[in-house]
Amino acid sequence: MAMRLMTGRASRLLKRQQEVIQPFKYLLVLDFEATCEKDVPITTPEIIEFPCLALNTQSWEVEKMFHRYIKPRVNPILSPFCIELTGIMQETVEDEKHFPQVLEDFCNWVERNDFDGDKSAFVTCGDWDLKVMLPGQCAIDGLAVPEYLKTWINLKTSYCEATQHYPRSLKDMIARLNLPPQGRLHSGLHDSINMVRIIEALAKTYKAKLELTSTC
Repeated sequence: MAMRLMTGRASRLLKRQQEVIQPFKYLLVLDFEATCEKDVPITTPEIIEFPCLALNTQSWEVEKMFHRYIKPRVNPILSPFCIELTGIMQETVEDEKHFPQVLEDFCNWVERNDFDGDKSAFVTCGDWDLKVMLPGQCAIDGLAVPEYLKTWINLKTSYCEATQHYPRSLKDMIARLNLPPQGRLHSGLHDSINMVRIIEALAKTYKAKLELTSTC
């Protein structure tokens, strides 16, 4: 009995030693979709989908979700290419709020759930969302970028540190981790869900720590 008890204790101790303590309790997984044209860069792209999933790194459950579609102001009519790529229809955004109100609602959501402190970090697939798109959108509307959105975790960098391979895309990470893709690519919400699955796989399979990688 004593030997079995000691063996059980040793097993639990080994398991705890193998578990990686994540630096953040919550990972706020975010993936914008924006107006676009095929083969033609838009000078003022605008955010039209704004999802954010709050992933608890202790339970690996998504505890909260913010998800809004946004009516663009500068180019209010979505291009056929944008509709085909994102799956967002013109009628989906037609009666939605413009970006300033959505950002205010998002900030209220962040602060109401205490996600604006040092126990949380934003995660994006690459640096584009928070280094380029959000500052550009805020410039269009004359808004300041919230301080807590100026640092984030680039999931591609975290993936590379864990696997020693820099991924080409979200699709590449899913394939290399042998995860069946969920939903459609270039849907902000579905891409965020797939990012959550990648994060969990990196943490559990590769014992990866999700740490801040980027700033603006």
